[in-house]
Amino acid sequence: MGEQSRYEQRGVSSSKPDVHAATANLDKGLFPGGFCKLLPDFDDLEMCILQHADGAGTKAALAYLVWKHTGNLEVWKGIARDSLFMNLDDAQCVGVVDKFNVSLTINRNKTLIAGEVIKTLIDECQSVCEMLTERGIRCQFTGGETADVGDLVRTITVDNTITARIRRDQVIDASRINTPAVIVGFSSTGRANWEIEENSGIGSNGLTNARHDVLDKSYRAEAETYAPQTDKELIYCGNFRLEDRLPDDQRFTMATALLSPTRTYLPLVKMLLEQIGRENILGLIHCSGGGQTKIGKFGATGITYVKNNLLPMPPLFRFLEYARGLPWRQMYESYNMGHRLEGAFRNRDIADECIEISRSLGIEAQIIGEVISGKRSTSPNRTLVIATPGGDEVYDF
Repeated sequence: MGEQSRYEQRGVSSSKPDVHAATANLDKGLFPGGFCKLLPDFDDLEMCILQHADGAGTKAALAYLVWKHTGNLEVWKGIARDSLFMNLDDAQCVGVVDKFNVSLTINRNKTLIAGEVIKTLIDECQSVCEMLTERGIRCQFTGGETADVGDLVRTITVDNTITARIRRDQVIDASRINTPAVIVGFSSTGRANWEIEENSGIGSNGLTNARHDVLDKSYRAEAETYAPQTDKELIYCGNFRLEDRLPDDQRFTMATALLSPTRTYLPLVKMLLEQIGRENILGLIHCSGGGQTKIGKFGATGITYVKNNLLPMPPLFRFLEYARGLPWRQMYESYNMGHRLEGAFRNRDIADECIEISRSLGIEAQIIGEVISGKRSTSPNRTLVIATPGGDEVYDF
């Protein structure tokens, strides 16, 4: 059974081809090649509107599992951050870094999810909005919807929708990525100066594979944490308990490593826009769904992205590869592998300045590759080459 079939049989897809097919005929907005869809402002033709939705995904099921075993409500604060930052960090990639309206949507099975969980999620969403506002990134929490839908949801889903406006001439349009350019990766690990603890780097992608490949079969008793249609051989087939320490990084247990809250890069991106200038940023990519291959969906046609100097692989991702022996190709498609934000910049001088700014905020960064002319394959649009421990992997787009 190949890894791709394992992932799909667990009901998840990193590329979501059926979703892309379903939305293929929708209007692409004002900037069809941009990272997020932008629509015209009804009243001001110089402005455009961003409305974007995302969430914490199946990470919420892991939080439920930990909460059920420990009673620790703190795990839900991380889920609130995961959901919000997955949204905001998409928005920053088109240059939106201020004046957000934030809505929270919670669907729960009331028989399993207590009111104190709901309160923790709502309070933390409000708290994060206040923290960002204090840093000059104004966020208004508008409320949202909490629905008791036990017939539909096994435990809980946590999602956000954000709305903001931006001038059309300030949009960062990832379709502008072209040669010559260098690519900078901004680490997903460590501790940024707005974070309260060390980050394992996991973010909110690949958690379905991660928790089932790591945690042992004793957790199969928690039947509400997985779909009953899933082959039992794919459910909790690892060798570790939640409280076990992460090999090679004893600061984390399995639970704290996998639930490490998603980092937001918003304070960094805001500073880059102010100090580097939007005109020097060809594109920003949030390495979320699709991991290190995400960039291949953006940029000019006829180019090749070469990533041959990636940041050191964090211990968690080394462990996830070891735990199940995943092919490197699938690892780089599923996980951020050490950086969850990358930018394409006009030259090395600009890139070096970005790296200096990033390090001043507690985030390691380095030039991880470049954009070159020509394609290394017969793909119609773009090619991506990633240097992995198992050799170069080539992806066609």
